[in-house]
Amino acid sequence: MKVQFWGAAQTVTGSMHLVHIGDKKLLLDCGLYQGKRKLAFERNRQMPFKGSEIDAVVLSHAHIDHSGNLPSLIRSGYEGPIYSTAATRALATFLLMDSAKIQVSDVKYVNKKRRRKKKQPYEPLYFEEHAVQTINQFKPIDFDEFFEPLPGVKCKFHIAGHMLGAAVVELIIQDDASGKPIRLVFSGDIGRSEMPILRNPQSVEGANYLIMEATYGNRNHVRGGDAKKMLLEAATRSLEQGGKLIIPAFSVGRTQEIVYRLNELWEAGELPKMKVFVDSPLAVNATSVFRDKEHIENFDDEMLKQILHQEDEDPLAFGDLHYVRSASISKELNRFKEPCIIISASGMCESGRILHHLKHNISDPRTTILFTGYQAPHTLGRIILDGTKEIVKIFGEPYEVRAQVAKLDASSGHADQQELLEWAKNVHQNGTLRKVALVHCELDGAEPLKKLLKENGIGPVIIPERGSSMQLKSA
Repeated sequence: MKVQFWGAAQTVTGSMHLVHIGDKKLLLDCGLYQGKRKLAFERNRQMPFKGSEIDAVVLSHAHIDHSGNLPSLIRSGYEGPIYSTAATRALATFLLMDSAKIQVSDVKYVNKKRRRKKKQPYEPLYFEEHAVQTINQFKPIDFDEFFEPLPGVKCKFHIAGHMLGAAVVELIIQDDASGKPIRLVFSGDIGRSEMPILRNPQSVEGANYLIMEATYGNRNHVRGGDAKKMLLEAATRSLEQGGKLIIPAFSVGRTQEIVYRLNELWEAGELPKMKVFVDSPLAVNATSVFRDKEHIENFDDEMLKQILHQEDEDPLAFGDLHYVRSASISKELNRFKEPCIIISASGMCESGRILHHLKHNISDPRTTILFTGYQAPHTLGRIILDGTKEIVKIFGEPYEVRAQVAKLDASSGHADQQELLEWAKNVHQNGTLRKVALVHCELDGAEPLKKLLKENGIGPVIIPERGSSMQLKSA
């Protein structure tokens, strides 16, 4: 038995881990790789296996870097179930349909240039029909309930606290050779204990092998609930300067967290009098899932309290908040002269409506661009945030960066170094761990965590390369 690491190996995106169990293959996640355009284009198309070779799929959560290449898997012949939590299925419905539209739109744009150069046009990575088929193959499972994705393999989902529906995956695999079970735990993305809306992440005791994310393995987040304070300061500054506060945010998870914090400020009478726009059809759809009481098991006590005690019973709505679906209203925001807050996707500024808002506002010194999450290397968001270039290209045209740029450090949905260490300690508290593989990380994030885990008696620890394997053996 072994695990092969085909994605999120020494990089943060494209989560994909293949578990070989005898002659069966179980896939943990099937995400899109995001980064340099050419590499992403090639890697997402050239999957290391065909869907017809896979016997079962278990999905940790709905984010596109974990779920976004599932339609390619289905397109290449996978016909089996995709196991996830109910909330993950609900969110993935919108995310995968949106991703399919982006695949078609992006290729259409590229093919215009290719035809002018008399080159063979590309076909989209997948179409909406493949996304629909993927959604139909989902099989939702409750948290803390064992199920069998394969004969002789038990699986259970535990709360990961990273986003609505996100799960830590526990696999108990029967080793036919020794007759003993092997417990493999895949962390997915681990959330934080002090974040709003969601329950705290759960650890899983007794694991023998651990596949663990290490996105922020080299740093600790700002403590003390500063995210709300930073939002208030940025909004107040925008109002005083007569400019816009532009917030690139992931449509699922981060947008709802920001709205939740703004709602708290508004309810307390502290939010400056200015309109707030959530300009993303996907974010609007995702928010409807958050409002669905069917997924209430994901919410922390504070979220439940606000649902029960707010007059509108909705912590994701307030008087000055406007959810924008239509493209025409989105375009009107670019002509909006008053100070306002615009929350828009994509979170890394690689596609979507945020590009239009940046195009019209990035050269205005009254504008504040407030980043709220991880920016992968080589993305437009990372380039703007790093501030290494005074001129950036948006839709192929150069724009001078004169806007103020800031980062909402306290808002990360990923556990930091200390939180990762504490989570790993809980997994290892019975001394059962035989090996840890750090994934979903760049090397500079993983190496310090590897050292720290070793100092705390946890290991051996590997940082696998793409295509490498970790053997699974019973004691």
